[in-house]
Amino acid sequence: MRTVELLCDPPLDGAVRAVWRRLADGGVDSLAHNPHPGHRPHLTLAACARMPAGAADRLDELLADALPPAVRLTGLLSFSARSRRRVLSWSVVPTLGLMRLHHRVWEVLEHAEDPDPHYLPGRWSPHLGLTRRLPPEAVTLAHTLLGRHPDLTGTFDAARAFDSDTQRTRPLGAPAG
Repeated sequence: MRTVELLCDPPLDGAVRAVWRRLADGGVDSLAHNPHPGHRPHLTLAACARMPAGAADRLDELLADALPPAVRLTGLLSFSARSRRRVLSWSVVPTLGLMRLHHRVWEVLEHAEDPDPHYLPGRWSPHLGLTRRLPPEAVTLAHTLLGRHPDLTGTFDAARAFDSDTQRTRPLGAPAG
């Protein structure tokens, strides 16, 4: 699987990691437990089996002009996983600018191989992941640990592509140096 992701600025990154840690310290299987050295809070814009030829270069240009968009995180989302398990996420407010960027990314990826339908325009729910797949009682515990979950603002100050086969990332939209 190949993904296109927006990355949080340092204060937003730290705030999301603090929530991961609070959940983990309370006994919830949060994303603080992800062992991949490149794992960090991110917003996935697109996911597909393979990107079309030349897509990374076009995404570089698109994202160089789009960064850094402002973001507001608000409320918790719960997505179904396998069986009765759920994944808990922090909702990203879908601003007009973010929705346009998402649409433009998919214009670049129009001929991508096996696109993940959950990330396609019209089906996408922008979010930052907080947990792995949880049984219902762990979702209840997570809500108890987080209490009234505050809104948070920041920016996405970088972008990358991730290749799950090689476990490598590639920066996208970095200014030419």
